[in-house]
This record gives sequence, structure tokens and C-alpha cells, in this order.
Amino acid sequence: MADYYELLGVARDADTEDIKKAYRKLAMRYHPDRNSETDAEEKFKEVTEAYEVLRDSEKRSMYDRFGEAGLKRGAGSGSGYGGFDFTDAFEVFMREFGGFGDLFGGQRGGTGRTRRGGDLKIRVSVSLEEAARGAERTARVKILDPCERCSGSGAEPGARVERCGTCAGAGEVRQVQRSMLGQFVSVRPCPACGGAGETVSEPCGDCRGDGRIRNDRVVKLEVPAGVSTDDYLKMSGRGNAGPAGGPRGDILVLVEVEEDKRFQRSGNDLVYTLAVTMSQAALGTRLEIPTIIDGSAMLEVPEGIQSGQALRLRERGMPRLRGSGRGDQIVRVLVWTPTNLSREEREVLERLAEVEREPPVPDTEEPGFWERVKRAFTA
Repeated sequence: MADYYELLGVARDADTEDIKKAYRKLAMRYHPDRNSETDAEEKFKEVTEAYEVLRDSEKRSMYDRFGEAGLKRGAGSGSGYGGFDFTDAFEVFMREFGGFGDLFGGQRGGTGRTRRGGDLKIRVSVSLEEAARGAERTARVKILDPCERCSGSGAEPGARVERCGTCAGAGEVRQVQRSMLGQFVSVRPCPACGGAGETVSEPCGDCRGDGRIRNDRVVKLEVPAGVSTDDYLKMSGRGNAGPAGGPRGDILVLVEVEEDKRFQRSGNDLVYTLAVTMSQAALGTRLEIPTIIDGSAMLEVPEGIQSGQALRLRERGMPRLRGSGRGDQIVRVLVWTPTNLSREEREVLERLAEVEREPPVPDTEEPGFWERVKRAFTA
């Protein structure tokens, strides 16, 4: 039995935030869309199952006391942890990585021959500016559409649809096996109807009874402002048609945001590095700098600013995906020391050296850049 803490690589006293960070890292490593190794899907399921237990205080307490057996015992009482498969794992992934819900209405499910169609997965790449403004993309996909000849029923026009005589319409058959340990019952899809529960007297000649025909189609994708790399968009009811007239599946769009040489992204905030001369740092100045949506903005650089200090432009960062407003743009100031001085520059600096003061003793406890950024937010 695997140890959930070892699966996620966290200590047994790890807090919820550490557990979440560890899961997100491992989920991206093992997600089948990104990892083609044969055991990636199983590892993806395992780390997600571990996360679902450890993020829940009650399940975690039960697991810490009794292990996996305690979870199963809780499931037997109707209040604990039950079976966990890849579908469950994917739903957790969508929840944690920002599946944006149903962008287009649609229904799920389907019973008997009208089962729900499969999902389509598409990758889309956008620039950081497009992620800030929102973007439209088109993608060519191979998709299963309802057969026109039989209107998706799978039967030739005029043919009868009848209940399967092998499984009596249940779509599955049971087989009883006896052994020295007792009697076991196995359930498998009906071989006669393929699990549909119904048969047709004459299958459609175009789709061979499936009710669907594969077509090439161009799909229009709308990427909302504020997306991040590895966010999912779900377009409900736009995927493959279900067999025998069943409802369509979904289209799942994995977003990848390209890096921008000008900015470093941190959540909804953007970090921009600004180089200033020694005189600009000492005397202060007003400079125009680029911004992601507005194009540019004027920045007041106060006199006496030190290299590594951070300035803030409010509401000039990325839009908040699930809320109003925008993040901030943090401007990291670097004081540039000139090289290859001209004679005039050298003379001016030599005169300055005669009158300038000694620098203060460096503070060995001076915070790092990100700590200074944090302080800038609370200033």
C-alpha cells in the first residue's frame, strides 16, 4: 500500500498549502496529455487520490489513524472514501487547475444505446498579451457527427430497433463462477449489443450501425482574459456525438501562455526590470515603460532609489480570471554602472569622487528581491 505523504513528497505535518503545491507539481508531471510514459496515467491517478485525502481534514485524520483501511471502512459506513478512478482524478485536476466551467451549454449522460460521446482535447498557445486581452483561435479537428442517412439512430430507414434478447435490454451480462473461496459474480458488457441494450434489424449502410460519421471541422475557440499556462477551457456539448443519437461530449482546451521577454509573471502580477543610470537613480526621473494592456505608462522614479528596489504600478498587471480588476505591475529598478567611459564622463566622475560621501555599511539582513516586492505591496 502506497503512503500518501510519500506519493506527494511532503512531510506528515505539512499544511494544506504545501500539500496543494506538491500535488499541482506532480499532476502536471504525470498528466497523460503531457507525459507519454506507460505508467503516467496510473501515477496521475495515485497522486490525485493522495491529494484528495490529505486536503480534507476528516479524511486525513482517518488516514493518519488507520491508514487506507480506515478510509475504506468509512466508505462502507456511507460517509468515507470510496473508489477512485481516472475520471475522478481528471475532475479533481480540472477543479484545481481552473477548468472554467461550461462555456457553451450542454448536457451529459445518456443511457442505453444513446450514450454520451467522447471528449476531444485541444492545445492552444497564446502570447502573454493575448492572455491579458483575451483571444480567439480556430482549430481543425476530426470529430464524430451524427450520420445523416440514419439521423444518428444507427438503423437503416424503416428498420426496427428492438430490445437485445441476450441481456434483456440491460446492456450487460453476469457470469457466476464458483471456487473454493465461494461464489463470485462478474459483470461485463453484453457481447451481442455491445452494451447498448438494443439491436437493430438492419444496421445503417453508411455508419454501419454506429450512428456517427467522422468529419473534419474547424472549431472556434474563445480564450478568456487572465488565463495562465495549464488552465483548461471546457466547451460542453461540442465534442464527439454519442453512438445511436447520444449526446455530444465536450471539447477540453489546454492553454499554454508563451513567455514574454519583457515581463515575468507572478500570478496576476507582472514584474518588469528597469535599468537606470547612476544620475537618474540619484536625482530621480520620470520614464515611460511598457505595460501589457495599455501599451505604456509613465513611472516616477524617486531620487535616491537603490538598485534592486521595487516600484509598483497599480492595476497594470493581468486581469483576474474569476474576478474584477487587474493585478499590479512591479518595476524592479537596476542601477546601471557605465563601462568604457569617455574622457568627459571620466572627468565628471573624478570630480564627483572628490566630494561624494562614503556609502553606508551594508545591511546583512537586507531582504531579497521578492521580500522587497512583498513590502512594496503593503507600503
